[in-house]
Amino acid sequence: MQYRHLGSTGVRVSEISLGSWLTYAGYVDDRAAEQTIHTAYDLGINFFDTANVYMKGEAEKLVGNALKSYDRSSYVLATKVYGEMGQGVNDRGLSRKHIIEQCEASLKRLDHDYVDLYYCHRFDPSTPVEETIRALDDLVRQGKVLYIGVSQWTPAQMSEALHIADRKLLDRFVVNQPLYNMLDRSIEDEVIPLGKQHGFGQVVYSPLAQGVLSGKYKRGSDIPKGSRAEENFTSIQRFMADEQLDTVQELQTIARELDLTLSQLALSWILRKDNVSSAIIGASRPDQVEENVRASGVVLEQNTLEKIDALLG
Repeated sequence: MQYRHLGSTGVRVSEISLGSWLTYAGYVDDRAAEQTIHTAYDLGINFFDTANVYMKGEAEKLVGNALKSYDRSSYVLATKVYGEMGQGVNDRGLSRKHIIEQCEASLKRLDHDYVDLYYCHRFDPSTPVEETIRALDDLVRQGKVLYIGVSQWTPAQMSEALHIADRKLLDRFVVNQPLYNMLDRSIEDEVIPLGKQHGFGQVVYSPLAQGVLSGKYKRGSDIPKGSRAEENFTSIQRFMADEQLDTVQELQTIARELDLTLSQLALSWILRKDNVSSAIIGASRPDQVEENVRASGVVLEQNTLEKIDALLG
């Protein structure tokens, strides 16, 4: 496993990290989920991602419990705040009230004294950005959060937050968590350049397009039993158009020529960007982790990158 700095910070995280969206405390058996976490740790993954809204806190409980068997300094743990966690009018968003209360609730569910990375899961247009940044800064000063991040904020929203933090001498976010994969390259135009300019890294989610870039789905074929598409087709259908599945098959040919699996090709292609700090995989079985971690350290030659660019358009 290779390691990279989390943005411009001194902390180093594994190039491949393990997430828990739609998997742990969800359609994956708890024992299998714990075995997958242990396998990931044994293979060098030191970066684990969850969120309070994943199965309404149950994913945090499972991830926190599985990691308790390891020395706390040996891994980096991230969780998130924003999503709806109750029926009250203040049970969502990025107000000071919700952030402070949800951080305490997440720490309790995780059974940890602090989290390494705390994300604003979405942007909250109903709360002043300064209020959000000040609340996060307080959590950092209290030692409950070591670093802060954002997820799916626009370049303008991120720029505003950085400007306020610098002007008010508040803690800056060090990482952004965007969608990025071979079938969705939208962050390349503005987000990655902004990250390079301001020193924040990208911890990308859905690097395998929710399993489409594993090659398991084929045009004209039935959706495999037990697959993510069968469990949650709504979230994955954006990557399931016929032309996309045709592209995936051509990418599979390139992967075979390099003696890689399609997943390994897709992950190593993402890691070609030095502004990417880590790629979050979602694995439901230990063997999936074993396959994906082999992408770490793979360097694609320029002619291969050009061939992929031509195919992706």
